[in-house]
Amino acid sequence: MENFGESLEEAIGLTETPKTETHYYSEKLKRAAHLLLFKRGKMPGAREWELKLRLGKNYEEILNDFGRILNELDLEVKKVREESSADPMSSAQEPEDRYLVRLKSEMTLSESRLCGWRIDNLAALAMTIAYVISKQGVAPRAEVEKILSHKFGRWRSMTLVDIFVRTGYVREDETGLLRLGWRTKSEIDLKALMTLLFETRSEESLPEFPPDNELP
Repeated sequence: MENFGESLEEAIGLTETPKTETHYYSEKLKRAAHLLLFKRGKMPGAREWELKLRLGKNYEEILNDFGRILNELDLEVKKVREESSADPMSSAQEPEDRYLVRLKSEMTLSESRLCGWRIDNLAALAMTIAYVISKQGVAPRAEVEKILSHKFGRWRSMTLVDIFVRTGYVREDETGLLRLGWRTKSEIDLKALMTLLFETRSEESLPEFPPDNELP
């Protein structure tokens, strides 16, 4: 870690900049790394106002340089728009921009085991996202729980949907309707997911969703 500042300077071509200015800028790059890489709450990354406060008005330039460093590690800085809260008591009524770090390429199955999620929970998330997409982006929570209950049981399906809502993969409004969350849109290649699911379904290894008249 002692040479981290020097490596940052070399990576973005700051070696010919005056020493004081170079040190100041590399400190901001390290601060950007701290904000984006270390989880400080339930959600990853940092909001735009946090970056402006900690990095200054030129935060976008700093993030671009940080992204060039991450590119060598198959990572990238992603800007996403958070959805406004459906809770009328929430202070976060207006949508906000959030920046986070994500993989540029796809994660292998063995790597996915290291992300902190159980494989069956990831399967449940894929089922949830696929069902919401199949319903034109809006699906009643009760229907999603019914779909999941066929594989995971009633009580666990309710818990799983709570987790997906809490972590930002889906969002729920006051009427109990589910939509894709900002984290799904930023982390998941939806086109690749649906292609994979259709290919799996064609091999008859994935059960079809039951018709609407079979749902409660």
